[in-house]
This record gives sequence, structure tokens and C-alpha cells, in this order.
Amino acid sequence: MKRVALWLVQNVGVGELFTKSQLREAFPGTSQIDRRMRDLRDFGWRIDTNREDPALGSHEHRFVKQGAPVWEPGMATRKVGVTVTAAERHALMMRDGHKCRSCGIGPGEQYAGTYVASQLDVARRSVRMPTGEISVQLVIECNRCRVGGRDLTADLGDVLTRIDRLPVYERKMLAGWVEQDARSFSDAEALWAAYRTLPADSRDKVRAALMQTVPDVSA
Repeated sequence: MKRVALWLVQNVGVGELFTKSQLREAFPGTSQIDRRMRDLRDFGWRIDTNREDPALGSHEHRFVKQGAPVWEPGMATRKVGVTVTAAERHALMMRDGHKCRSCGIGPGEQYAGTYVASQLDVARRSVRMPTGEISVQLVIECNRCRVGGRDLTADLGDVLTRIDRLPVYERKMLAGWVEQDARSFSDAEALWAAYRTLPADSRDKVRAALMQTVPDVSA
């Protein structure tokens, strides 16, 4: 793993692409070299595949960020519990219903308006606890949401505080969604979401069409 880290820094460079073949050619006879490279992610290194970056080919990687200098003494000490086993990954998938917890897409489903299929995997999410402590917790996310939420920190204390401020009827409604772990959207809400994705010219046409049927919409 240390040799791979030095090879990435000295021969690839941050922001550059490399292939699995180049990695294996650089370390001939080394078993499980792909796994040695993936182990660097536990030390803050970011190495994207086509799961994180759909623009990459199936055999391509991008060296995005250098993490801890693991070749230095004491820097390659693995934290307890950072590696997710196959059994743990399966349990997490079952717990989260084989759905992305951020957008709800399932494995292999195509993103709306594209031919890109989702891939689900385990993501580490930083959560600020009510005490102020930051806890790293595991969640299932798709490749898009995992990349987009990489630097986000969820605030559990804020969520709990805002729940306390809700009127009773809204709290009951929220409790129902939480119990079912799902929320259905009305046609109007679904159309609003579709409208928000349109370019400005198309949004103008939607606005004009609504004005014809609801002339006092801006009143």
C-alpha cells in the first residue's frame, strides 16, 4: 500500500488518470494490488472509479486527492472499524432497502433523462451529534449522491430541534413518513420537481402556459 501511494504521487499525479493495467505493470508479481490501492481510501486518499465519476471507463481511475503520507512511520495505522466487510455491506444494503438513502434510486436503475445506470455502495457520512461530537456513520448511496455528499456533514441536533418546533399535525404527518420510510408526492409536487430541472427558456414556456389557465397566479 505504501509503495502504491508513492507511485501515485511520483508517477501519476493528483488529478491525472491511470488504468488498472498501468497499476499492475508497475507492481508485477504483487498479489491483490487493486485492493492495496483501495486501502488508501481509509487514510483520506481519494481515487475515483466510474462509480464515482461516470465519465471514467470501466478500467480507469482518477487520482483525485492525496491523503495521509502512509509511507512515513506511524501514518499507516488503520483505524478500528474503517473497513467494511462483505457481510457488513450486505447487512447495510438490507437495512437501507437496497435504495440510495439520499435520492431513493435502486441498483441498476437509470437516472431520469439519461442512460446512466446507478450503482449502490457504502458511503461514510459525517453526522454532528446533539453533543457537538462528529460521528462517522455508514449509509447506502448511489454513485452520484456519494460524490455530491462527500464533504457534507449531517446535523442530527438541528433535525431534532426542528422537529420539536413543528406543529402537532405536521409532526404526525412526518411520523407517518418516517414509519413507512417513504413519502408519496402529489402530481403537482412531481411537476414542480420536473419544472425545476428545465432550462430558463423552457421554464418561461411553462410559466406562460400556467398564466393562460390561472391568470391570477401572481396575485
